[in-house]
Amino acid sequence: MKFSRPDADVFIPEPAGVTPELALARTTHLCVIAHQDDIEINAYPSVADCYGRPDKFFTGVVVTNGAGSPRAGPYAAHTDAQMQEVRREEQRAAARLGKYNLQLQLAHPSADVKQSDHAGVRADLAAIFAGCRPEVVYLHQPADKHDTHVAVLLRCLEALRSLPAVQRPRRVLGVEAWRGLDWLGDNEKVPLDCSGHPELAVPLMKVFDSQIAGGKRYDLAAMGRREANATFHTSHATDKFTSIAWAMDLTPLVTDDKLSVAEFALGAVDRLRADVAARIAKLM
Repeated sequence: MKFSRPDADVFIPEPAGVTPELALARTTHLCVIAHQDDIEINAYPSVADCYGRPDKFFTGVVVTNGAGSPRAGPYAAHTDAQMQEVRREEQRAAARLGKYNLQLQLAHPSADVKQSDHAGVRADLAAIFAGCRPEVVYLHQPADKHDTHVAVLLRCLEALRSLPAVQRPRRVLGVEAWRGLDWLGDNEKVPLDCSGHPELAVPLMKVFDSQIAGGKRYDLAAMGRREANATFHTSHATDKFTSIAWAMDLTPLVTDDKLSVAEFALGAVDRLRADVAARIAKLM
């Protein structure tokens, strides 16, 4: 398995004679995301769905190299090159702990990912999507406020749309990150149960010590968001879940090549606006 960058990392936590190509081909749950720790913070249900299952295989793909990470405390003096190495090893540790089927780190600089015509990014993502037939793909969502997250989403959609229709995944979901999805209409929210394997959820995030000890308490924030989503889902019923991540159904963007990503995202915003206006008008 060859990618465009020589520092790309292909890691099989439990090899047992499995080649990277076979591991990719047997993938049932695929998560393609921007940074090291984005999987564990924002797409935990995809990991939990496969954890310990002999019939489900989770593959994680981190597109960027992590060089721009904020750093403080014991990591304050780390160079970009040192941070890349630290974060690469943290992601490998998470893959071992979560019993991932395959972990790929493509090591692209964020600046390259933000170029819609970057040949290396395009080729790498196309090869990954063409090499498997997952039941579900987890990506970033288009209303995210982090430029690199949105760029990774757009590059993934370009790669998926380059495939023949019969090779495209049947379900594609966009996960919360640098903007929650509690604002979506209730009929548009896709609930992802985060309660599976509670013994795993926090340790997976704590693997990324360079971020948590380095000044970002993602472990507390992620668990709080999941619990808040579960409680604030509905005002007139008792809680059915203890921990939820919301997702946006992105499948229409993969099945319809002519559907504008911007129009798709803004359509959800417009429906929120209409809902707010209608509720106020009803109660005036």
